[in-house]
Amino acid sequence: MSAEATTGSKTPEINQMEWIDFRDSLRAGWADFRAAPVYGLFFALVYVLGGWLVFWAVTTKGQFWWTLPAAAGFPILGPFIACGFYEVSRRREAGEALDWQSVLGVIFRQKDRQIPSMAAVIVVFFLFWNFLSHMIFALFLGSATMTNVSSSLTIFTTPQGLAMLAMGTLVGACFATLIYSLTVVSLPLLLHRDVDFVTAMLTSFALVRDNPVVMLGWGALIAACLFLAMLPGFLGLFLVLPLFGHASWHLYRRALD
Repeated sequence: MSAEATTGSKTPEINQMEWIDFRDSLRAGWADFRAAPVYGLFFALVYVLGGWLVFWAVTTKGQFWWTLPAAAGFPILGPFIACGFYEVSRRREAGEALDWQSVLGVIFRQKDRQIPSMAAVIVVFFLFWNFLSHMIFALFLGSATMTNVSSSLTIFTTPQGLAMLAMGTLVGACFATLIYSLTVVSLPLLLHRDVDFVTAMLTSFALVRDNPVVMLGWGALIAACLFLAMLPGFLGLFLVLPLFGHASWHLYRRALD
């Protein structure tokens, strides 16, 4: 059994979560970031560079076709990058030494475990949502006069446009909630224990189901902070991603026995 999965394969029990767990998890995550900032900044850099690439392709070159493959790359790479935050926190918690070879080695070894399967599931959800969003657009605006929505935003102020935005927001929120429920603790669980990705996802979903208000509040906090972090040229991600990446490990440790 690999070093990052030495705690056994038994499915952990779900704890009752309280709001104070957020505060303590964020404090512990901030302590991890302050103790080893170079790792957090390095992993956050991947997301910042990706954001800059998409922004450059869309605004400077007008190459909108870049957005789909670039956005699809985040669900593929995201779980592996997240493992970097988790491994740093796990090693500090266990009193193990931190070095690049060990941290990056754990991330590299995930390709032979369950993380790729988890990434594949996330990509399928992403592609299905992309298809469904096009269907919603065609349903509400398919009969409208052909226009370039990137330069003529007035189409969204029409009754059909407002209805499309409302439906798209509702369906998107449902997809986001489902993905969040399936992944909020499943990724650190896969890193920490020798379980299959289906068990990890079901355990994560059960945690949100048993603690809906608290866990959905945590998801809303993450979403709001990420949105604000992206406004100043994605530079806020250098702080928000390491903070919540490390804090998510500590929240997982509090959520599951």
